Amino acid sequence: MLRISGITIPDNKRLEIGLTAIYGIGRNRAKSILNNLKIEHGRRPAELSAGEENDIRKAVEIFKIEGDLKREVSGNIKRLKDIKSYVGIRHTRGLPVRGQRTKTNARTRKGPKKTMGSGKKKVDKK
Repeated sequence: MLRISGITIPDNKRLEIGLTAIYGIGRNRAKSILNNLKIEHGRRPAELSAGEENDIRKAVEIFKIEGDLKREVSGNIKRLKDIKSYVGIRHTRGLPVRGQRTKTNARTRKGPKKTMGSGKKKVDKK
């Protein structure tokens, strides 16, 4: 069982895919780490020796990952909100940030549709 900075790498997945369980490591970075260490991408974490595990740990800890990276990203968003930039305002309002249209679509950011009802008024009975 391979653990890197508090994250357990799944034993049943290939190393190339398993390393992406760490926030801040995608497929490209995982491939480059394994290429630099000359470890096969298709190997499973259970097949690694203790020395290889330590090498992977050292290579991964060079990068900013997990908590530090999440803190940096949230700090950047907070800074944009504080200076009231266009992007910061979009974050505050919960709208798409990168120029997407909002007349249709954008449901992920805006949430479910809020409709008014059928339009018929109920008549009070006397």
